[in-house]
Amino acid sequence: MDLESRRDLTVLEVIAENQQITQRRLSSRLGMALGLTNLYLKRLVRKGCIKCVGVRQNRLRYLLTPKGIAEKTRLTYEFLEYSLRLYRQVRQHMNDTLRQVAVGNGARVALYGTGEAAELAYLSLKEMNFEPVAILDGQGSRQFLGLPVLDIREHPLTDYDLIVTATLDNPEAMIAQLERRGVPREKIVTLRGRVGPKKAPSRT
Repeated sequence: MDLESRRDLTVLEVIAENQQITQRRLSSRLGMALGLTNLYLKRLVRKGCIKCVGVRQNRLRYLLTPKGIAEKTRLTYEFLEYSLRLYRQVRQHMNDTLRQVAVGNGARVALYGTGEAAELAYLSLKEMNFEPVAILDGQGSRQFLGLPVLDIREHPLTDYDLIVTATLDNPEAMIAQLERRGVPREKIVTLRGRVGPKKAPSRT
């Protein structure tokens, strides 16, 4: 499921929940600029999925059309299929990666991140009878699935053997953050694919 389809689904879900939502609040839910949110809404209006109704000056109400309800249903099924396929891929990768390093030595595994990808990683670890020794991020002072979240800046590196970067989009950004905190690259595991050796700077 591509990013555009996921955003379409989010817009349709939010409007179904709250027809009075403003574009500013919708842009916050989508995590994108107000102008881009406006373009998304206009596109869905052109597709016939939503319609705008003026309730007073400078105030619009968004309504799902029958076509919009059908599209929301279709995208929901597509998202569920995508999620199940992604979960199987991540679970298989985690199983292959962790079994190689954990057999016989009881490797201690930490999670870095607290979003949806972290929940996926956590479920995969639990299925393999791994209990994460720590949930880490760059802030701390929160909870993840009832577990305390620790600040990576204050957590000693010796407490874990491996750390899983809980992201599906751009693991290199997280890897760079961890390396800046002193985490050796060989301790880092991604949810999809391996962490390759650090690239040497190009010489020009």
